[in-house]
Amino acid sequence: MEARAEVLSCSICLDLLKDPVTLNCGHSFCQVCVEGYWDFEDERKICRCPQCRRTFKRRPVLQKNVMLAELVEELKKTGSPAADLCYAGPEDVACDSCTGRKLKALKSCLQCLTSYCELHLQPHLEAPAFRRHKLVQPSKQLQEILCPQHDKVKEMFCRTDQQVICHLCAVDQHKDHHIVSAAAERREREKEVDQSRGRIQQRIQEREEELKLLQQEQETIRDSADKAVKDSQETLQQLIQDLQRRMSDVEQQIRSRQETEATRVQGLQEQLEQEIAELKKKDAELQQLSLTDSHLVFLQNWSSLSEVSEDTLSSRTHVHPHCCFEEVAAAVSASRERLQDLLRDTCTNISLMLAPEPKTRAEFLRFSQDITLDPNTAGSWLLLSEGNRKVRDTGKDQSPPHHPDRFTRYPQVLSKEPLTGCCYWEVEWRGRAVIAVSYKNISRSGGESEFGCNDKSWSLYCHSSGCSFTHNSITTKVSTVPSSRVGVYLDHSAGLLSFYSVSETMTLLHRVHTTFTQPLHAGVLVWSSSSSCEILKLN
Repeated sequence: MEARAEVLSCSICLDLLKDPVTLNCGHSFCQVCVEGYWDFEDERKICRCPQCRRTFKRRPVLQKNVMLAELVEELKKTGSPAADLCYAGPEDVACDSCTGRKLKALKSCLQCLTSYCELHLQPHLEAPAFRRHKLVQPSKQLQEILCPQHDKVKEMFCRTDQQVICHLCAVDQHKDHHIVSAAAERREREKEVDQSRGRIQQRIQEREEELKLLQQEQETIRDSADKAVKDSQETLQQLIQDLQRRMSDVEQQIRSRQETEATRVQGLQEQLEQEIAELKKKDAELQQLSLTDSHLVFLQNWSSLSEVSEDTLSSRTHVHPHCCFEEVAAAVSASRERLQDLLRDTCTNISLMLAPEPKTRAEFLRFSQDITLDPNTAGSWLLLSEGNRKVRDTGKDQSPPHHPDRFTRYPQVLSKEPLTGCCYWEVEWRGRAVIAVSYKNISRSGGESEFGCNDKSWSLYCHSSGCSFTHNSITTKVSTVPSSRVGVYLDHSAGLLSFYSVSETMTLLHRVHTTFTQPLHAGVLVWSSSSSCEILKLN
C-alpha cells in the first residue's frame, strides 16, 4: 500500500494527487500544481514537464485522468495511514523503518532509539515483547537521551552538578550527590516555569497597558498637531486678510490724496492758463501801441497798458514735498522688512519648540555627520591627510592641478558632502584657524572669497586668546575662549547654526538664526604653518 501511495503522489506538492491530470510524456500531477508551475515558467517563455523536463511547443490542454482519480479515492477509502501521505519534511522527524521516501514519525522509542510512523509503530502497540518499551513524542535527538558512558537512558537528575544522568552515573561519579528522578526535577522546574510564565504574563499585561497608553498618546499627538495646524492656518489666513484690508486702505488713501492733489493742481493750471491769456493780450496791445505813428496816442495809452498786476500764483505753483508718494512706498517696504524679520524669528522659535536643540554631547552625536574635505577646493598651500580629514598650511605652493573649484587666494577648503537637515560635526584645531560653513557657489578668488567676508559663508575665527564670529564682513567678538575642539550644529530647515566649545560639557560660543537658501558645506581655513584643523570621525 505504501508503494502504491508513492505512485499516486504529485512530485510537485509531494502530496496525494488532487484532480490528477496526465501530460503527453506520461507523468501525472495535481491540476493546480502543474498550472501553477507553468504560470511561473511563463516568465521564461518555457513550457515543459516538471519531472522529465520534456519541452512542449505550446502549453498542453489539461484533462482529468479519471483512472488515477478513482485509484486515489480507493486508497483513501482503505483508511491506510499511507493514504494521508504524511511524508516527513525538513522540519519533521522521519520514520527510521520506512524505505525510500519516509513518512513522518508518530512516536520515538527510548529503548530502540528509533522513530516510527503509524504503520511501523504497530508492533510496539500490539506485540507483548515491546510493551515495556517507553514511547515518547518523536525526537531527532534520541542519541542525546542516552548516557554516552553507559549507553543507558538518562532518567536521573543530579542537582549538585545540575545535569541529567543515567542510573549508573548516579552510583558512580555522582555518588553522594543530591540525585532525584528526572520526572521529579521536572515537576520542580515546572513550578519555576509557571512562576516565570506568571511574571512574563504580568509583564506582557503591563507592556500592553503601556502600549495602549502610547497609542492614546499617539492619538493625542495627532489631534494636537491637527488642531495646531488648523489654528495656525486660521491665524495666518486672518493675517493675510488683514494685510489685504490694510493694502486696500493704503491704496484708497493714496488714491484719495492723489485726487485731492490733482484737483488742486488742475485749479492752479486753469488760473495760470487764464493769466497767460491775459498777459498775451496785454503784450499784443503793447506791441500794437509801439507800432503807432502818433506820439500823442502812444503817450496817452502807454501808462495804463504798461501796468502789470502782481504775480499772486508763484507761491502756489511749487510742488509740495508731501505729495511725493515715494515716501509711502518706502514706509510700506520698511514694514515688509520688519514683518519678514518677525516671521523669521517666529518660525525659528517654532522650530526650536518642535525640535529643540540638543543639550548634551550624547544628544548632539545622534546627528553626527561623516565629513571629508574636497582636495579640488583646497588652496595651493594646503596639505590634506588622515583620509582628507586633516589640513595644514605648508607655507609654500604645492602646485596642485588646476580646478575651477580651487580657492586661489586663501588657505581654505570646503567639504565634499553637502549638508542639509540636522547635522553635527567636531573640528580639532591648533594655532590660528577658521571653522566655517558656506554655500558651494562662494567666490574662489579675490578678497570676497574669504570665509565670513561675504553673504554666502559664516565663520568662527579661533586662536589661543579667544574667538570671533564673522558673516558678510560683520564681526562679532565672542567672550568665551574656545577649547581645542569645536562642535558645529546645523539645523538647515530651521535656519539654526551653533558653534560649541567641546570639553566635559558643551559650551555655546555663538548661535545664528537665519534662512539658508542652499545646501551648506563645512569649511576650514588655517593661517600659518603652525596651524591645522582636523574634522574628527565621530562614533
